[in-house]
Amino acid sequence: MSAPVVLLDACTLYPAALRDVLMRLAVHGLIAARWTNKIHDEWIEAVLRDRPDLTRARLQRTRDLMDLHAEGSLVTGYERRIKGLQLPDVNDRHVLAAAIEGEAEVILTWNLRDFPGPILASHGLRAATPDELLTGLIKRHRSELIGILREARLSLKQPPLAAAEYLETLHAQGLARACALLAPFLHQL
Repeated sequence: MSAPVVLLDACTLYPAALRDVLMRLAVHGLIAARWTNKIHDEWIEAVLRDRPDLTRARLQRTRDLMDLHAEGSLVTGYERRIKGLQLPDVNDRHVLAAAIEGEAEVILTWNLRDFPGPILASHGLRAATPDELLTGLIKRHRSELIGILREARLSLKQPPLAAAEYLETLHAQGLARACALLAPFLHQL
C-alpha cells in the first residue's frame, strides 16, 4: 500500500511539534507530503508574528531542511490553476491548486469549512485534520507510528519531555483522538 499524498496547509505547519511529526511521517514514508513556497511563506510569517524570539534565518533553515528531506514535496507550476477554482475564501485557492498539481489525495488542514467536500471531490480530493490523519495512521501502522513519535520526543532537548508531557503537547495542538489512541502505549513513547 502506497503512502497517501497529502498537501499540508500552512496551519498544519505552524505548530512546531505537529510540523515535526508531519515531517517525520514524510521521511519515514507514511505520507507523501506536499507544499509550496507560498505555503512555507504563510506558516513562517505566522510564526514570526507570534514568536518574536525566533529569527527568519532559523525558520528559513527549517524550510530548507523540509524541502531537502521530504523528497518531491515542493509543488511548483500550480499557479496556472488558481484562477479557475472556486472556494469560500479566494485566498485558499492556491492550496487547492497545489493539491491538484501535486496529485494529492488529501488536503491536511484545521480549516475544513474552507475546503467544502463537494468541491474537493470534484477534483478527486478530500480534506482531513491532522487528528484524523494520525488516527488513521495509528490504526494502520501503530507500531511504526509509535516508533516515529518516540524518535520525535527523544529528539527534544530544550526542554526534553517525558512521554506523558509529549502527549500533552500533541493534545494541546489538536490531536485529541490520536492521543487517546496512543495513551495505552505511553510506556513505548
